[in-house]
Amino acid sequence: MALATPDRLLRVDLSAESVERVPVPEPWLRRYVGGKGLGARYLYAELEAGTDPLGPANALLFMLGPLSGYLPGESRYAAITKSPLTGGFLDSYAGGSFPDALVGALGPSIGLLVTGRADEPVRLVVEDGTATVEPADAWGEDTLETAAAFPDASVACIGPAGERRVASATIASDEGDHHAGRGGAGAVMGSKRLKAVVARGEPPEGLADLREAYAERYRDAETGRWLEASGTAETVDFANEIGALSTRGWEDGRFEGTDGIGIAAVRERMTGREYDGGDSNDDSAGEPGGFRVETDDGDYVPRGATAMSLGAGLGIDEFDAVAELGRTCDRLGIDLISAGSAVAWAIKAADADLLERSISFGDPDAARELLEEIAARDTPVGDALADGVDAAAERFGGDDLVPTVKAMALPAYDPRGARSMALAYATSDRGACHRRARPIEREAFDGRWSPDRAAAAVIEEQNRRSALWCLIADDFVGEAFDDLGAEWLDAVGLETAGGPLTVGERVWTLTRLFNVREGLGRAADELPAPLREPLESGPNAGSAVDDEWFETARERYYRKRGWGPDGRPTRATVERFGLADAVADDSLLADPR
Repeated sequence: MALATPDRLLRVDLSAESVERVPVPEPWLRRYVGGKGLGARYLYAELEAGTDPLGPANALLFMLGPLSGYLPGESRYAAITKSPLTGGFLDSYAGGSFPDALVGALGPSIGLLVTGRADEPVRLVVEDGTATVEPADAWGEDTLETAAAFPDASVACIGPAGERRVASATIASDEGDHHAGRGGAGAVMGSKRLKAVVARGEPPEGLADLREAYAERYRDAETGRWLEASGTAETVDFANEIGALSTRGWEDGRFEGTDGIGIAAVRERMTGREYDGGDSNDDSAGEPGGFRVETDDGDYVPRGATAMSLGAGLGIDEFDAVAELGRTCDRLGIDLISAGSAVAWAIKAADADLLERSISFGDPDAARELLEEIAARDTPVGDALADGVDAAAERFGGDDLVPTVKAMALPAYDPRGARSMALAYATSDRGACHRRARPIEREAFDGRWSPDRAAAAVIEEQNRRSALWCLIADDFVGEAFDDLGAEWLDAVGLETAGGPLTVGERVWTLTRLFNVREGLGRAADELPAPLREPLESGPNAGSAVDDEWFETARERYYRKRGWGPDGRPTRATVERFGLADAVADDSLLADPR
């Protein structure tokens, strides 16, 4: 007998302090499944074009999938909203204990949809299948302090950065160990005066045999073996080895201090792993999570992005200093990739005499001071960078100092070491993102790819990730899902319209329509100027991404997607994916001429 698919949604209006449980339209479940897909469909329906991301009309969704709580690996949830950083679609994911607690707390509902704005700071308490709006007395506290007040529950909250609507503010859970990080979902939460979502619940039981079968498959897979041995902490070493590690503000592709901040340094200081036993994730998937280390500021789990963005990116080669910067971001509730780029931009702007400030690469104290200014918005530079690197450049100059796409700072994988990453960043639906597609992991060992091959590879990965994020499957365990979860969907009795891969491509087309509606079309799928400048040293010395290759790759990408030369989906593509009900007129579609 199939398990019941969650088919309700809790709608919360903070202005009216009302909570309503409503049914999810049955065709939406089949077409979009859950997670990213269902969240994107609700966001598209709820918002009018031009909605202020920080206004009460914006919606913030906390979405699960139909298999949340059952899947092997670490559970995740999706925060979905209109981004205050990019002005476009945003989906951001976080793991840890909060998603499992939210599954149990929501009961028959697959997510929360929050609109409006509270008169005073509030928290949302979710348990027994419903939610209540309560006053929050934690405004001003950091993410660790906020979570510590609820030892009997799991908490997703914002820190000072979210309260002040910093465009890179995160939603933190597990006392800052996990973040829905990129794009500013925390700023949207702060704009609604919502300090925290407190969930009390236990994950469901069932599908144990299927869970263990996939867990074993994952443990035997290359990704599973890599994660157990090194995890994301090794990504800094990988990027450095292939000469694609953005270093000192994208000036170089290799960092001479990698030994001090990479996997060797992490192993030397580790006190254990994130899931050391007794956790259902550990038992069922053998997925140990990140390495735990002790710092002066407490227990900490350094991710690969920490060493890449706050270490190599800022020319800092001391492990403890990098960990402290990461912990600072966690407490303040700031996306650490954006934080690294913001500091790097300030250093280069100061060198170019655009800022009157003493700050340099290799100075963790100055970096930390600037991060605190960004979260507090209490200096002109901090206030400008709180709205993003592009906003700071518009105010002070220096728009070619660090690369961004759709105003989102690039992660530390440098496309000058693998040009396909330039296309992946440019066409990502939420702005520069390495999680939508990472063709660099193949191209770096295959030699330079042609535009056609790059376009095909990026589309393949984007569609696959999109499908898995409708389930909200663990990114790494998802590598073992050859059928993209079709067997799992059968187990919960959910028949999709066209199968999981079609769902993934349908959702990618829908988020494109959302972005086009917000003015983010072909011109937003750009090649950042710094990537046209050749790397200074390393195996890719002299390499850059040339305009001709990029323009050809983007054109091939559009054609393979069924989009016009202007980057808009065609009417035929919209009809092929059953999206005609979402398109009120043809103004969003490719010019048929």
